[in-house]
Amino acid sequence: MARHVARRDPRAHWVLLLLGLLLLLAALTVNGLVSGIDGGAGPSAAPAGPAPEEATGAGPVLRLDQPEPVSRRMPDRTVALTFDDGPDPEWTPQVLDVLRRHRAHATFFVVGSRVNDHPELVRRILDEGHELGSHTYTHADLGTVSPWRAELELSLTRKAVAAATGREVTLLRAPYSSTTGTLNAALYDALRRAAGTGHVAVLADLDAKDWQRPGVPAIVRAATPQPGRGAVVLMHDGGGDRSQTVAALDQLLTRLSAQDYRFTGISEGIDAPPSTVPASAGTRLGGYALRWTQTGAQWAATGMNMLLAVALVLGIVRLAVQVACAQLHVRRVRRPHRPRRVVDAPVSVIVPAYNEAANIAATVRSLVSSAYPALEVIVVDDGSSDGTADIVERMGLRGVRVIRQANAGKPAALNTGIRAARANLLVLVDGDTVFQPDTVHRLVQGFADPTVGAISGNTKVANRRRLLGRWQHLEYVIGFNLDRRMYDVLECMPTIPGAIGAFRREVLLAVGGVPSDTLAEDTDLTMKVLRAGWRVVYEEGAIAWTEAPSSLRQLWRQRYRWCYGTMQAMWKHRHALREPGAGGKLGRRGLPYLTVFQIVLPLAAPAVDVYAVYGLLFLPWSTLVLAWVGLLLLQGLTAAYALRLDRERYGPLWSLPLQQLVYRQVMYLVVVQSAVTAVIGNRLRWQRMVRTGEVAALVDARPPGQPV
Repeated sequence: MARHVARRDPRAHWVLLLLGLLLLLAALTVNGLVSGIDGGAGPSAAPAGPAPEEATGAGPVLRLDQPEPVSRRMPDRTVALTFDDGPDPEWTPQVLDVLRRHRAHATFFVVGSRVNDHPELVRRILDEGHELGSHTYTHADLGTVSPWRAELELSLTRKAVAAATGREVTLLRAPYSSTTGTLNAALYDALRRAAGTGHVAVLADLDAKDWQRPGVPAIVRAATPQPGRGAVVLMHDGGGDRSQTVAALDQLLTRLSAQDYRFTGISEGIDAPPSTVPASAGTRLGGYALRWTQTGAQWAATGMNMLLAVALVLGIVRLAVQVACAQLHVRRVRRPHRPRRVVDAPVSVIVPAYNEAANIAATVRSLVSSAYPALEVIVVDDGSSDGTADIVERMGLRGVRVIRQANAGKPAALNTGIRAARANLLVLVDGDTVFQPDTVHRLVQGFADPTVGAISGNTKVANRRRLLGRWQHLEYVIGFNLDRRMYDVLECMPTIPGAIGAFRREVLLAVGGVPSDTLAEDTDLTMKVLRAGWRVVYEEGAIAWTEAPSSLRQLWRQRYRWCYGTMQAMWKHRHALREPGAGGKLGRRGLPYLTVFQIVLPLAAPAVDVYAVYGLLFLPWSTLVLAWVGLLLLQGLTAAYALRLDRERYGPLWSLPLQQLVYRQVMYLVVVQSAVTAVIGNRLRWQRMVRTGEVAALVDARPPGQPV
């Protein structure tokens, strides 16, 4: 029904959304790299095997920028203590305190990403007379990553140190390296390439292996040089619990000081120029930008972790409330021998129709075949151009009236039918919907309670044989109907679907009829009924078969209208939040629920999918598989429970995993489009769904009362 004419739908936001998601993915990727989640490994770029003998048998300080390697060793009774993997906010200060107590100097090979996290510790290292060296930016294995990655690691570390201290480092300790005897060809080639950018490689004479936490005595033994000899000693001030390292360092310094050893940095020990040089302004600016980027990436990752945690908690709470309310609803409505006055008062069924030639005959025929004793059917043709009214008139069915009017929209057609109706109980039905023989009877029985003003029926998808129809069938059963049971128990039903709903005539007249100022007139009307003080309930046994969209394009149009119209209705009735009674229950229960689960979380869903891509790149596959299987299992159990409540077969459950790959994305993108349309103030035109007549064909092919 053409009612709302609008400007062109907004589209520029899709570009902005894509850019935002790409930016988020880039930020998460940066965080994954700097967090070392990927282990620093990359494709092999060098041959395996040992390094040249002139390198493996040389001293621990290697200059590889010449055709032949030039090595240096520490003089006798000179120890160059070196610490890798810092700075660490817990252990680096303790190491520095021990060194200061013993008036010893050392060299700290820092990880660039940790420099950005703790620049004050790096400044303290220099201020207390120690040396700095590079340990790459993400603790990457230079012998396995590609050459461009290795160069990037060293360049970023230089920038990070420059931003923290104003100086550039030239010393390099490759991660996972140890003594010269363990040097292999792949790492040797990487160190030669690094020498081309001004780096001096530093290995070790003695590896304390403190990262294995073998105990303080073992660390002291491994770090003690031969009597009178000098050595470069490898230890760690980051990367884990370094309490044994701190204790062993104190003992080592005490023991060697008693033997007249001196403790120096690398450059001082070999009588070389200082290992750090003033950084250029460009390098410092690049370092600041790098730090801001890393900080932003960490914020993005933290924000996503918090979002996922909140979404998980909300999802679990929602599921628990849904299941508890559904079970309570079932016990209440299926209670055996529940005393209730039978409602058999006359009923007027109003069918608004606009170009419904494909299904109108099946709709009307199902209504007149109803087992209800006193029923009239009013078909309001809203200016159809396909002969809808003619089809109904040619049927010549008793108790069926046809009213023709110029096209004015679905709300106007419904209001015309309401004015023409003779009964005090009204059932509103879409023109593509088919009732079962007992539907009307079951639907109106709730009016035995004088506080009930309106009743929602149970809408089912008839054309569910194709994949898209199966997905919608699952959504109707799991989402819509499970929610309606909860809304019934909590007394905050926000929507009676246009496909099947019953109202007291006096209620409709009191609220001014069906409103026309939103695109979701069914939601708007239901909220008005609640705010007028009436109860709205759900009748699971009143089944209506409807034709769902048969293409993604049609589905998009339908859900776009639904979602945008629901947002309009929620905004229109926002003042229900402060009202007493039934209206207050809507405002304080129904509206927050809709806001969180139909707007906020779907708007965040694209970011969640980006996080899933991030997980594929950086998280352990076992974690991903466990999370995916757990999610599907939870959804599957929920779906099975909902299908059992609705007395449906479990067969469509096989399509549930596929629903996460296409259908879910369409649903949340609809919410994005609707939110943008609402924010910029566009009016969305009514987009009528093209009917294929499948509901008529499918329903006619089944025995009466049996599911399709």
